[in-house]
Amino acid sequence: MKLATDVTHCDDLMKALEGFRGYAAPVVRRWGTLLASRLGAGCRLLVAGNGGSAAQAQHLTAELVGRYRDDRPPFSALALHADTSSTTAIANDYGVQEIFARQVAAHGRAGDVLMLLSTSGASGNLLVAASEARRLGLTVWALTGPAPNPLAGAADEALCVEAATAATVQELHLVAVHMLCEAFDQAVERREAAQRRRLAGERGETAEDRYWAVGTGAAPEERHRSDGRREEARSRRPGERWALLLEEDGT
Repeated sequence: MKLATDVTHCDDLMKALEGFRGYAAPVVRRWGTLLASRLGAGCRLLVAGNGGSAAQAQHLTAELVGRYRDDRPPFSALALHADTSSTTAIANDYGVQEIFARQVAAHGRAGDVLMLLSTSGASGNLLVAASEARRLGLTVWALTGPAPNPLAGAADEALCVEAATAATVQELHLVAVHMLCEAFDQAVERREAAQRRRLAGERGETAEDRYWAVGTGAAPEERHRSDGRREEARSRRPGERWALLLEEDGT
């Protein structure tokens, strides 16, 4: 048996990573934006994989239900393999090929997103799940190894990682998961900022009103009581905060 050297794995990863950013970033950015819109409207993300890909799937759902970096509201995301009682019962009664598809039928609704992870792109139970999800009106994304592969063809959109080994594919899947979380959080923040501007517009507030309320804890109308107090509050706050609020208002 021929064994790789202790640095071959790192070399393979670095080589695969070189081109990964270029072809993965647009896809992940698009997915993050759409996912923020869907989950923000009450839809759900379902994720599935086998073996190491199951661990990646659960990693993603944990970041969405918990948080990735900064604090934000929780969002609905389920890793389908994580319910061991349901998974083993379905496998026993209906066969391993149905373990994800039956859960998609139980939990999935039109407008939800199903994300399937597979280094080979040929896992039978994921292919059956993709078919069931599309029948029900879910959007199906696949995160796979090199194209072409059956799962990429069964999904609405796929990110196919070009790498020489399954181990390297799996490591870049984790990179893609974190990129997706980053894109998702950015999209959520944009949506929240837009909502704040809309609500402020409905109340007739200006950027200065919001600055005063955030900077001093005072209600917008209180800022009119004393110009001196207002100037003092401004001097105690970084200029960047003021500039940001003006920028949000487009002034």
